[in-house]
Amino acid sequence: MSLTLEDIAKISGYSRSTVSRVINGEESVSERAREQVMNVIQNLNFQPNLAARGLAAGRTGVLSLVIPVGVGAIFTDPFFPQLIQNVSSACNALDYTVMLWLAEPEYERRMISKIMYNGLVDGVIVSSMVMDDPIVKALAQGKLPFVLIGRHPNNPKISYIDVDNRVGAREAVLHLIRMGRKRIATITGPQNTIVGYDRYQGYLDALQERGVAVDPNLIIESDFTAAGSYAAALRLIAQRPDAVFAASDPMAISALRAFQEAGFSVPGDLAIIGFDDIPQSAQTNPPLTTVRQPTARMGRIAVETVVDMIHNPSEEPHRIVLPAELVIRSSCGTRMDG
Repeated sequence: MSLTLEDIAKISGYSRSTVSRVINGEESVSERAREQVMNVIQNLNFQPNLAARGLAAGRTGVLSLVIPVGVGAIFTDPFFPQLIQNVSSACNALDYTVMLWLAEPEYERRMISKIMYNGLVDGVIVSSMVMDDPIVKALAQGKLPFVLIGRHPNNPKISYIDVDNRVGAREAVLHLIRMGRKRIATITGPQNTIVGYDRYQGYLDALQERGVAVDPNLIIESDFTAAGSYAAALRLIAQRPDAVFAASDPMAISALRAFQEAGFSVPGDLAIIGFDDIPQSAQTNPPLTTVRQPTARMGRIAVETVVDMIHNPSEEPHRIVLPAELVIRSSCGTRMDG
């Protein structure tokens, strides 16, 4: 059974209020009382209840980062370690601690009430949610400050930080068209996710802008896993595309391997572009053309935004969309004539 303030008070011989003032670092305590109470705390390895302290002080100095995807994806998709690292660094810079919630999506959705009402956190950052995610709906109905990494499709009151996925994807496909590619396929992310949907819409925007007919046989919906993209690429081989836009770098790298194993020369027979600009994208053979998203900046701004919402409550949403950047490497080759 965990110790309480009452237990510490009884053992130290001081009142509960004195013990509380010592734990909270208040100055209105004699040095003798402080020393005796701290000796008891250290000898018994007492850990103060963060929720209780938060209720008393009004704030806990803790932010929650919620990533409602399968745990396996968090350790296989390079986007998530980068995001977690940069959110943690930004929290440390502002004297906050980050609480990371890792669980299967359905479990996290059932546990959202604990995030909102246990008093352990001051604010929440949610990344990689699906459209109309119950987590976001629950947060929107509560009073806890929160911000999304990824735009919300239909609630104008929700704050978010995002990269311009649609424009970035459009620029990638326009580059393939400028290189003379005619049969441009895409391996999309899940269409129930904002990022998957926006990048697919960017692909369609580019085709429409240049008057290229949309061929449903060249569009394969996948997930953001390497295995899913490899299987999608195998399905595309029979369609003989001369270019592929994949919705993420891990997907593009996996598709590159599938096409090369099938005898395609890259970039001779096939050009390929990804999205993210993870470190591995510059190390493939050939190096991968991709769309760079500012993951570090998104994490930092998300933390700064939710902290601002905590200290300066407002009805106005914070909405920041960062530009994406096309990074041209060798996987698209040079312009094809004819």
